[in-house]
Amino acid sequence: MKVKFFQRFDYFILVCVVILSTLGLAFIYSSAIDSNGILQNSDYKRQAIWCITGLVLMIASAIFDYRLFKRYAIPIGIILFVSLIATNFFGKTVNGAKSWLGFYGLGIQPSEPGKILFVIFLAWYLERSEKENPLKRFLIALGFTLVPIGLILLQPDFGTALVYFPIFIVMCFIAGVPLRYLMAVLCTGIIAIVLIMFRLWEIYIYQRPIFIADLLSNKISVLVISLALITAIILSLIGYRYTKKKYFYWIVYVCAIVFVSYTLAFAGMKVMTRENDKHLRNRFLVYLDDSYDPRGAGYNVNNAKDAIGSGGMFGQGYKLGSQSHLKFVPEQSTDFIFSILTEEAGFIGGLAVFICFLIILLRIVIAARSTSNLFGSYICSGILGMVFFHFLVNIGMDIGLMPVMGIPLPFVSYGGSAYVTNCVAMGLVMSVASRKLDFGIMNSL
Repeated sequence: MKVKFFQRFDYFILVCVVILSTLGLAFIYSSAIDSNGILQNSDYKRQAIWCITGLVLMIASAIFDYRLFKRYAIPIGIILFVSLIATNFFGKTVNGAKSWLGFYGLGIQPSEPGKILFVIFLAWYLERSEKENPLKRFLIALGFTLVPIGLILLQPDFGTALVYFPIFIVMCFIAGVPLRYLMAVLCTGIIAIVLIMFRLWEIYIYQRPIFIADLLSNKISVLVISLALITAIILSLIGYRYTKKKYFYWIVYVCAIVFVSYTLAFAGMKVMTRENDKHLRNRFLVYLDDSYDPRGAGYNVNNAKDAIGSGGMFGQGYKLGSQSHLKFVPEQSTDFIFSILTEEAGFIGGLAVFICFLIILLRIVIAARSTSNLFGSYICSGILGMVFFHFLVNIGMDIGLMPVMGIPLPFVSYGGSAYVTNCVAMGLVMSVASRKLDFGIMNSL
């Protein structure tokens, strides 16, 4: 059955991507102009090249039959892991992270396209393991996720590593992994982060000892608590083995979450209190108290919030933003692009960005729900988690609701690797949507 591809092409996504890319180019150009009206760099030209390249690859990805990736899922996974390992050994250090590989004068950040490779590989595994034991399936999928996260943390790039978790959570949820397993991962991460932040607040902001927070620093306390939790887990496992009482299962469940999160928090504090990790630590401290280090780590966030607030309803006008052009907001073409956009285009400009992302996210959901191919549905769900997390965290960083983690705004922020990755992701969603009836491979081209 022959169907013309472009009759089923998702023009909603294409139009929204073009609008966001146009806004990005316009405000990357604006951010390069100083208070004297002099252009300081040519980042907008490089971004224009990446936009053209990304849009071409998006359409090519949409035309390509995504189901062919199943044949090469294992090599794709190997490429992902090898590229991340190579980055740790041979990568270039940019902004404190060894996250770039250079080829003939060009640079690529493997962790960015790695997100797509990871989505494809995990989608392949979740489809083929559909009838396996749920716990085994979950643990193997979690293992596949922790490997790239660990390799990216070694660079170290905390923000990019964190993106892999929502991809994993959303894909496993759509794949029918029991919710209690996913909640265990979420609760473990949340508890660990809360404990770390509480301890950081005690040491660097409150600056007085608190008994509960000291449990993360006293080695004897850590040892006693860990042994108590392990003992409770072992005894409960024995009790469940011989009695099959459900409450033993839930004791193991809760104690395991507390033990792992407590261990992660203890390890995290060891990292956070090191002098060479001061930059990352200060980002969390500014999140806890925006008056902390106002001339250093708090400078970006506070001025970004001022820029957003000064935009009002309609903004100060294109290339007329006072905070932006006086260079009060560093990194304004990347992490804080939303601040200059809303300063100059106001609430209306920010609303346009929100509407475009809402449409994109809804179209991804529709593509995931309408396809009869599980592999395609899992790919869409992974991309949904990736795009939503990027959008949520980047906007949250700019308005002070999230710690600064170096996560760009898709299609708007400056950056070639991230832009092309997001375009290919949208192309894959279009490929799934245009083949939702799951005809034979290549029949829909």
